[in-house]
Amino acid sequence: MSRRQLVEQVLQTVEQLPEEKISEVVDFASFILKKHEERVLQGGIQQLVENSSAFAFLKDEEDLYTLDDLKERYR
Repeated sequence: MSRRQLVEQVLQTVEQLPEEKISEVVDFASFILKKHEERVLQGGIQQLVENSSAFAFLKDEEDLYTLDDLKERYR
């Protein structure tokens, strides 16, 4: 089903609802939109951090500990 068809279906369904239920639909749609926007924003921030050289020094960090430093090994 295309986006346009889905929107038309939602509109037809919402038109049949009583006033207070329409408010609930608007609140729910706003909630979903906010979550989507936050996910997009978080993805953009993650891309910026990955492409940034601010933490590049961590890639070249030497290993501070080895397996020989363990007192006890779990299997």
